This record gives sequence, C-alpha cells and structure tokens, in this order.
Amino acid sequence: MLNPAASARRAIPSLDKLLKLAAVETLVGRHGRPLVTEIARDELARLRAGLARAAADFDEAAFVRACAERLEREARPSLKPVFNLTGTVLHTNLGRAVMPEEAAQAVAQAMTRPVNLEFDLDGGDRGERDQHIEKLLVRLTGAEAALVVNNNAAAVYLMLNTLAAKKEVPVSRGELVEIGGAFRIPDIMSRSGVKLVEIGTTNRTHLKDYAAAINPRTAALMKVHTSNYAIQGFTASVSEDKLAELAHKHELPFITDLGSGMLVNLEEYGLPHEPTPREALAAGADLVSFSGDKLLGGPQAGLIVGRKELVDRVRRNPMKRALRVDKMILAALEAVLRLYADPERLKRRLPTVRHLTRAPAEIEAQAQRLLPDVQAALKGRANAEVVPVKSQIGSGSLPVDLIASHGIAVSISGKRRSAAAADIAAAFRALPVPVIGRISDGAFIMDMRCMEHEQEFVEQLRQLNLEAL
Repeated sequence: MLNPAASARRAIPSLDKLLKLAAVETLVGRHGRPLVTEIARDELARLRAGLARAAADFDEAAFVRACAERLEREARPSLKPVFNLTGTVLHTNLGRAVMPEEAAQAVAQAMTRPVNLEFDLDGGDRGERDQHIEKLLVRLTGAEAALVVNNNAAAVYLMLNTLAAKKEVPVSRGELVEIGGAFRIPDIMSRSGVKLVEIGTTNRTHLKDYAAAINPRTAALMKVHTSNYAIQGFTASVSEDKLAELAHKHELPFITDLGSGMLVNLEEYGLPHEPTPREALAAGADLVSFSGDKLLGGPQAGLIVGRKELVDRVRRNPMKRALRVDKMILAALEAVLRLYADPERLKRRLPTVRHLTRAPAEIEAQAQRLLPDVQAALKGRANAEVVPVKSQIGSGSLPVDLIASHGIAVSISGKRRSAAAADIAAAFRALPVPVIGRISDGAFIMDMRCMEHEQEFVEQLRQLNLEAL
C-alpha cells in the first residue's frame, strides 16, 4: 500500500495535461510555450519533491497562480529605473550620467531606422563612423582631430599601444591611479605592451625626475589626472606645460589622461575647477583622453583629441575596431555634444549639470514638500525629518569636494536604530521603482539633489512595507 505522500505525488496531473488547461494556455499566449513549459515543469518537480498532503488537496488554481507569479517575475527587465537618492550624482553602480531627452530621441531614431553610420552621403561610398562627432569635438576642445572608443580605459590603452608598444613611458608614482573594478594604470600600460617607468615619489615628483628617465627607449611622456583621490600636504607635481616642453625638446609626444574630463569651466557654474581638454591641449598636450559618461554627462565612451597626425595613427590601430562604439552611443554622444554649443542653456538641458548646480534652498524646499508623504507612508513605524547633508559628484570626479544639499532622514529610536536603518533601506529598495539612498548614523538618508519624477515617487509610497520593523 502506498504511503500518503506517494499517493499525493501520483495524483498530481501530468505536465501535458496541465499545459492544456485554459488558464495555462492564456499564459502561453502571453509568455510563449517554451518558458511556460519550463516554469510549469519546475513547479511540478517542486510539488512532487515536497508534497505530503492527500491527493485531494492538489490545488489546480494555486498551481496556475504560482506559475503566473514566476512568469511575471521572469518577464520583468533586469535593468530597471531607480531613484538615485544616494547623494552621489554620477553613481557608477547606478549608470553614471542621466542623459538628456535629446540623446534619448537620437538613440531611438538610430535604433529603429537605418542610418549613415559608415556611409558618406556626399560621395556615396564608405565613410568613417568617427566623423559624426569629430567636428563637434574639434570645435569644443581646439584639437586638430578626434575619435571615440568604448571607454576611457580603452582610450588610454589605444594611445599607449599605438605610440609606445615595446618601449618605455615614465609616469609619476603619485599618478598610478586605480579606479572602480580594480582598473589600474600600471595594468593598462602592461596590457598595451608598454614598460612603465615609475618616477618620483607618491607625494612629490619633479621635472628632473622625468628628465632623468628619458633614454633612447622612451616613447612618450604621460600625465594622469588623479581624478578620484587627492594627495595633500607636502606635495609637488609637474605642470602640463613643463612636461610638454620637456617632451617636445626630446621629440617625444606628450599624453594626458584626464579621466573624467569636462568641456566647460565648472567654476562658471559655482563648482570646483576640473581640468578641460582645451586647457590640456593649450598647455602643449599632443593627445588627451577623457570619459563621455562622467562630468560630460553623456554615454559611456572614451574620447581622444589632439594632433591630427597622432589621432590618425591611433585610428589606424587594428584594436580600434575592437574598441569602437556602436550607432546608439554615437547618436547619444552627438546629441550631448551639441548641447555644449550653447553653454548658457547647458545648466537647464543637461541633467548632470542641472543636478550639480541645484541650489540648496531649492533642494530643501523639495524635501519639505515631500516630507508629509513620506511620513504618511511610514504609518508611525519610523520617524522622518528633513536634514542638511552633503552630496558628491561621484565616478572619481572632484573626490574631496562636497556640495551642500538636503535630504529626508528615516529612522527609529532605541537600541535597534542601526539594524532598523538597513531594514528601512531594504523596504525602499523593494518599491516598484526602487529608491536607493544611503545609511548614515543609524538613519536611512534620501538626498534630494537628484530627485525628479516626484509624482511617481509619491504614488508608490503607499506600497511601502515596513512590517520588518
């Protein structure tokens, strides 16, 4: 005689029979037969492995509901919008720069229509994809030529591999940068086939250190902008104009890696100064690389500008094809670069600049406006108040410069304060459009500097679940 569990397992309908149910056929129409079959088979295996109830307890409707719920979860995009209330404007983990509507429209057109990516409309023959952004970059930086690759690490690799493979390049020890994801300048130099010659010390490097390192195997001089950290105190570094003069005296190219890079003077917007490609070129740099998705406010890209002869050499490197960008990146980048043609309206039209230049009083007013909605959603389980906070630019840009802002702090009193902050953060992350803030001093902080789409934020607060508190 079979035991009850075995009887129950035998009584579960077969997969073929369940797939013929009208409710399951509806799921097939929505999600496709292969995925529905996979989920249904998995649910059946789960039931057969754990079922110990009587055969009559098999619930067909519950089975269909379980499949439907799993299918809905499977159908949700993995890449989804979030509210960036961390206080870090260019948050690497949240996609860095939010792009303007002009870029979104340009990308949509490039995605849905054939475009002249590598087609010369005047001559009717093959064209060069860099041509779509080269004239704009030349105008905005003062360079003779320009090209684009998929990120700034690729740009640095390509410059070094083209100009200095199997040769030496001196770099100050204070500029051997490591950025997120364990990317290190020494590693990139090694992979590009270049021998790194470390000169100076961590905090002090002089022109004589560069001069002493030059020998017949030296291929270039290089300066790396330390965009994600600062060395303070007893320090010394060599200016770009002095390095350019030394390099050119020895008939060597001078390369500058700006890392972040910006096309306008941020001081005009009340922000700390960040070196620009135009300044680097004016100081004598022959090639300058910088990012497209950091302070520039565009898509992920690495931009190289400088002397035409050298840019053309880099362009002919076979690795350029492996590191090139697609039509969507070019479309977005062109749209963003065109905004820089009118700096007076840049603050309003480019999200990165708009977020960075928001007045603290404006941010505080927004926080006060949203506070009652947050308090109502908390239902007395936690406290909320508007507090002054400090925002940062992020993505390695101006790392020691903080910007005054305001946020909403959510917390509870008592011994569980610190543990509760993590639970509160998890509850806000579980909302349909996850709210990402930060935890500080036992409170969950939502910095309002980057807050847009207020109505969407408020409407979903009714789904906030703080049962864990």
